Amino acid sequence: MTNDKQQITVEEAIAIQEKLQSEVITTDQLATVRYVAGVDVGFEEDGAVSRAAAVVLSFPDLRLEEQAIALGSTTFPYIPGLLSFREVPAILEALGKLKTVPDLILCDGQGIAHPRRFGFACHLGLLTKVPTIGVAKSLFIGEHDELASEKGSWQPLRDKGEVIGAVVRSRTNVKPIYVSPGHLISLPTAIDYVLRCTTEYRLPQTTRLADQLASGVL
Repeated sequence: MTNDKQQITVEEAIAIQEKLQSEVITTDQLATVRYVAGVDVGFEEDGAVSRAAAVVLSFPDLRLEEQAIALGSTTFPYIPGLLSFREVPAILEALGKLKTVPDLILCDGQGIAHPRRFGFACHLGLLTKVPTIGVAKSLFIGEHDELASEKGSWQPLRDKGEVIGAVVRSRTNVKPIYVSPGHLISLPTAIDYVLRCTTEYRLPQTTRLADQLASGVL
């Protein structure tokens, strides 16, 4: 499955994920978190152009400190489970434009809550060597028990008997989000930081601002 712009095949991408998964660390190796980043990608020209956005917020007050955009050709198709190959190249370029180095990156996507335990946040974390968290808007894989309606409630997300993340209520009586470690962070710590980065909205401020910047709103 290839196209004339694609740099690697789907089979090669899957093999890369399977090889790199063993390098993912899901224990806390964070320094003091003073800056948190959010990243997202929008697409222009019917998907031919990727518009990557990176925002940096001070922590814990969540004040916008810096933002960057990178535009580039999209070189990989949209395939669930392989989104990092489509989006990470442009995101790395956007992150490279920042003067402020974030201590933690919240990604709009999956971490280890992934069939091969190597989602977008894992891939970005390995490449940047910065702790990363996957914060997804929808369930990709896994099952969980019923979740209470209050903000801060969470339940483990399991797949094949393994805890791969958590379903988290980020706002009372609003649809939950799905949190999983990306790299250099544990699940309990990931949940804590996601909730601390979430104000009155369902999504963390990092994700909201990155999405607005990627879509040209911010």
